[in-house]
Amino acid sequence: MAAYEEVSRGKAKTAAHPPIQTEEELELVKRFVLLGIVMRILDHDIRVIGSSAIKLPRFYESMMRGMQDRVLLDLAVIKREFRQTGIKVYEERRQKDGLHAEYVCRGYHHRFFMLWGFVKAESERVLKQYLSS
Repeated sequence: MAAYEEVSRGKAKTAAHPPIQTEEELELVKRFVLLGIVMRILDHDIRVIGSSAIKLPRFYESMMRGMQDRVLLDLAVIKREFRQTGIKVYEERRQKDGLHAEYVCRGYHHRFFMLWGFVKAESERVLKQYLSS
C-alpha cells in the first residue's frame, strides 16, 4: 500500500490507500485480451483445416478444439476474478499498429496498447503452452 500525506488546517496526517491497480490485475487484463485473440486464431485455423486438403483434418481439428476448450475454461476463470475484483474490459480496438484495450479497475479507467508483433509472439507462446500441457 502506498501512503500519502494530506495537509489539513496546517496539520499533516498520513493515510493509507490501496493502489489504483496492482501489477497482477494488469497482467490479468492483458491475459484476458490475449486469450481472446488466441480464440480468434483457433477459430480461424479450425475453419481453414476444415476446407484444406490435408491428410488428417479431423485429427488436427480435434487437437485445436481441445486447446480451444482449455482457453475457454481459462477465460471463465479470469471473468470470475474480474467480477470479484470489479474489473471490466469495455473496449478493444484493433488498429494497423496494434491492439488498444480500455478497462475499468477499482473505479478508475485504464488503457494499454500491444504491438501486433508482441501479440503474435505471445499468442504463439500461449498456444505452445496449451499444446505441451
